[in-house]
Amino acid sequence: MDWDVELFYAINSLAGRSSFFDLVMVFLSSPGNLYVPGFLAFAYWFWANRREALIGSASLAALIGLSDFLGAQVKHLVARPRPCQLLERVHEVVGCGGAFSFPSNHAVNTAAAATFFQVLYPTTGWISWPLVVLIGFGRVYLGGHYITDVLGGWGIGALGGFAAGFALTRWQTFRPSRARPESASVAKEPERS
Repeated sequence: MDWDVELFYAINSLAGRSSFFDLVMVFLSSPGNLYVPGFLAFAYWFWANRREALIGSASLAALIGLSDFLGAQVKHLVARPRPCQLLERVHEVVGCGGAFSFPSNHAVNTAAAATFFQVLYPTTGWISWPLVVLIGFGRVYLGGHYITDVLGGWGIGALGGFAAGFALTRWQTFRPSRARPESASVAKEPERS
């Protein structure tokens, strides 16, 4: 997989050239930095539709927990060393990270959340997917993952997010179908004189 290594070097070689971009990539890679926008999104969601916000956020939390667990299990099964442990000339901005590389759990979790929201609310993709791509790019930029780690993570996360979102849209408690007025559903009988 020479192309994977070549792409890794092409992206990772950008690290260290700009302290601003280094800070942006570190910021995007820190899960704690997504709490504030996540809270603001939940507040809006709660304001717009309480039932969907409460059920949806609980479902999203379960999805992220399950995705993170699944990603960790796949990491141990594949046992691929991180590029910063295997390659020379790696620019490490924040250190190497854990033991294994495939898949990137950042990629798994962000793709799961983005897909989940896009299934529930199709117009959210223009906000969530650019963020997913930036975070995935940052994982390679910082030297912790190969491109295929990120792509694999996106695939795993998208499958889980789609399944969870699809199941939730079919659950009547989450989004009850609107009852049609009786006059629209039953044809009028002609009046008798």
